[in-house]
Amino acid sequence: MPLTPLDIHNKSFSRGFRGYDEDEVNDFLDQIIKDYEALIREKKDLEQKIKNSDEKLSHFSNIETTLNKSILVAQETAEEVKQNANKEAKLIVMEAKKNADRIINEALEKSRKVTLNIEELKKEANVYRTRFQMLIEAQLELLKSDDWKSMSAGNDDDNEENSQKDGMIQSQA
Repeated sequence: MPLTPLDIHNKSFSRGFRGYDEDEVNDFLDQIIKDYEALIREKKDLEQKIKNSDEKLSHFSNIETTLNKSILVAQETAEEVKQNANKEAKLIVMEAKKNADRIINEALEKSRKVTLNIEELKKEANVYRTRFQMLIEAQLELLKSDDWKSMSAGNDDDNEENSQKDGMIQSQA
């Protein structure tokens, strides 16, 4: 067991003939006691510093472990977010393609309907034109017919007779 300053202080030496000078020994022992006490205090201070350092090291090791775990969790979360964003982007693209296909199909269907309507209108216009042409040709034939000429000639005679009658009526008046 190491000596304490008290052990050194209480140490007594036996006296011999012509032994050491007692004052010198006591002064030297006092100096040793002071130095030894200083060393013990310094040792205690260093032990306390080591203890504090160990506690800090332990604390920082815990922080390091926590930070490493946090970094791992953040990396995993970032990867999940990235994967989810990729999935969502793919879904958006697929939905956009579906919508584009639907819009194109609707436009094609409308185009077909318009084309059919145009064809139907063209047919109706041709039928109308043909009927109108036949009507005009029939009316023209009627105008060219002998019946119309005789009717027209009879009307001219009637017009002359009416004119003559009108003239007579006026002269009598």
